[in-house]
Amino acid sequence: MTPVPVPTRTSGSAPEHMADDELATRLRLAVNRLHRRLRQESLAGLSPAQASALGSVNRLGTPTLGELATCEMVQPPTMTRIVAALTDAGLVSRTADTSDRRSARVALTPAGRRTVERIRTLKDAYLARRLAALDPAEQKAAAGLVTLLEHVLAEQ
Repeated sequence: MTPVPVPTRTSGSAPEHMADDELATRLRLAVNRLHRRLRQESLAGLSPAQASALGSVNRLGTPTLGELATCEMVQPPTMTRIVAALTDAGLVSRTADTSDRRSARVALTPAGRRTVERIRTLKDAYLARRLAALDPAEQKAAAGLVTLLEHVLAEQ
């Protein structure tokens, strides 16, 4: 795999600014495609919405259905259906909120935790296979890219 030349930025003239815009577009598309591919490689028998919700429950701990719907950017009735499917699969449990009995909280079950770990393992294995197919110079460039992306994200 041959690296694609990337336009470099010098000092703010119009052509370089257009190159920066093109680079931003290419980066966005590549990140989105990678994200989509990782989802496809690691759904573990779940729909994308179910896998995403399961990951959010793992990150949030014991969210209410409303908190989970907000996090996943879906309407509450949609989240109710997603959580019902995850509950039926034995991956999450629902309990009444101790401070508001009208509200339910969602938590991972042991099977849900194993599924989250399996999803992570499948994603990591996919990336490891793809990285192993690169030559040493490309692997070094990939390591530099990861460092750069971590730096870009740290500025938020």
